[in-house]
Amino acid sequence: MAYRPTERTEARRIAARERIVDAAHELIATGGYRAAAVTAVAARAGVATGTVYRHFPSKADLLVEVFRRASQREVDAVAAAIGDGGVAAGVETFARRALRGRRLAWALLAEPVDPAVEAERLAFRRAFRDAFAAALPAHVEDRELVAAALVGAIGEALVGPLSPTGAERDEDALIAALVAFSLRALSQEEPVPC
Repeated sequence: MAYRPTERTEARRIAARERIVDAAHELIATGGYRAAAVTAVAARAGVATGTVYRHFPSKADLLVEVFRRASQREVDAVAAAIGDGGVAAGVETFARRALRGRRLAWALLAEPVDPAVEAERLAFRRAFRDAFAAALPAHVEDRELVAAALVGAIGEALVGPLSPTGAERDEDALIAALVAFSLRALSQEEPVPC
């Protein structure tokens, strides 16, 4: 007779998996991907190391899951802000959330990662692009290109301030400059020749 999990055993399995993902997320948020060694994740989640591998065939699979969940929360927050207040609100939300959770934002945006996580990073850049593209002014012709450039510029501008070795900056001034840059980039005025 084949073993069939009961509702109770399935609930325990799901709860253990969630503890593992939460533990890895907490470790990454405080120390980056290096801090999320499988043994450290297992200890933090209160499970055996083998249990981590029962849920995730490799450390990369675990990190991809953590990255997906964390990035999706950020995309959802930015998309909601864009829906409520347009591009400026989206830029401000992106930057404020990144600066509030610097270590996690660094991990999501720029920290060197496993190729599987890097592939997810590219997918979520497209998700941010799509969120901004939906709110671009009507005069913008190549919405995907302009939104991708906007997301790239915002992310690149934040890399230095988010870096573990980055210098402190006035956050409000930085955010105001990012919003102003974004709005100027989307204006219909002709650029001033250099």
